[in-house]
Amino acid sequence: MRHIVTATERAFPCFVSDNSLVLNFTLPDEGSNLRLNQRRAVILRWWLLMAVLVAVVSAPTFLDIALPQIPMLAVIALMVGFNGYAQWRVQTNEAVGAIELFGQLCVDLTALAILLYLSGGAANPLISLLLVPIAVAALSLPGAMTAVVAVLAIAIYSLLMWLFLPLSVADAERATRLHLGGMWLSFVVSAAMIAWFVARMTASIRERDRRLVAAREQALRDEQMVALGSLAAGAAHELGTPLATIAVVVGEMEQLTSLDVDVREDLALVMKQTLLCKDIISGMVARAGLQRPEGLEVRDAEVWLQGVCARWQAMRPRASSRFILSQGVGRPLIMAEATLEQALINLLNNAADASDFEIEISLGWDEAMLSLEIKDGGQGFPNDVLRRAGRMPLTVQGKGAGIGLLLAFSAIERLGGRIVLDNPPAGGGRVCVELPLVHSK
Repeated sequence: MRHIVTATERAFPCFVSDNSLVLNFTLPDEGSNLRLNQRRAVILRWWLLMAVLVAVVSAPTFLDIALPQIPMLAVIALMVGFNGYAQWRVQTNEAVGAIELFGQLCVDLTALAILLYLSGGAANPLISLLLVPIAVAALSLPGAMTAVVAVLAIAIYSLLMWLFLPLSVADAERATRLHLGGMWLSFVVSAAMIAWFVARMTASIRERDRRLVAAREQALRDEQMVALGSLAAGAAHELGTPLATIAVVVGEMEQLTSLDVDVREDLALVMKQTLLCKDIISGMVARAGLQRPEGLEVRDAEVWLQGVCARWQAMRPRASSRFILSQGVGRPLIMAEATLEQALINLLNNAADASDFEIEISLGWDEAMLSLEIKDGGQGFPNDVLRRAGRMPLTVQGKGAGIGLLLAFSAIERLGGRIVLDNPPAGGGRVCVELPLVHSK
């Protein structure tokens, strides 16, 4: 069985008196994006502190360069404590604002300024590390704050050209080689950090755009559901009179003594179907606007599905079906409500319309999900139906591939389920439905 992951996680929608629809799309907000960017800034800061610590500790031994290690190590220790606090902040549930990340970047620039002042100022090849906070600000903060961070970095660079403690290297040629090597190392570190941060930001933006597109698509579908609900309410009101007329006429015809047995059987079937239609309309009116999440009923899926199939068989007495049960673990309990029953009846009607062959209805379950398959013996689903089903009503030649599928997708996904259409190798069409099981306490 193939699976389709539902586009969105959303709350149970319901129709209310003003035809509005209640939705709850789970989309990233500004606070969550800032928290994610702050977490990435914390990771970058750990990397930078580790690199600076290695440079400060190893420079006197391996490069024969005298550095004021005590004040530099003190600055690194303070930044380690500061970054530890920043990491604790992003792990809490408190709101993270842009001003907080802005302040952290200013602290980073200040610490870099002190370390560079103690190690040669602008002549230090690691001066290009001042670009990293600017890149983080440009990708995370509003324009005004980014401008302040950039101006602060430029000011620090400018001051370090005049105010610094010079490094003493006796051999000028060796000093040049060290400077060039340091510039290369600084470029590599800055490029790696900026590329990593930008790549993660780009991935987050793509994910956000994908979820926004899915939310817009779902909103359009739900608008169609609202429109269909309004049309259904009007149809339910208007169908009462013609159904009553049909019932009266059929009742009068049944009283005629000249009718043969076959005609009387047909009239009885028409009367039965008419009364069934009236019951469906009465149930729609009684349930309109009353389906809420807290009003859902937990039912045994096997018993409930057999009842749905029996009611469908009463509506389609000439259709042939076979129920196949694959035993799972325990009793399969699901949240049953009216729209789910209507969805399954729509799928069964589509299967019956596809061909006159017997329909196979298979039920199985595991510890988490209920699996339902409906197979027909028709020609299979057209490619356009497989590609667009559940997103919009389809205008196709034939039966059973339009609004009924749209309603089925909406009802099943609303309850946290999945639905997929395919054409199995053996022929015909297949609808695979998954619904989450309810675990009894």
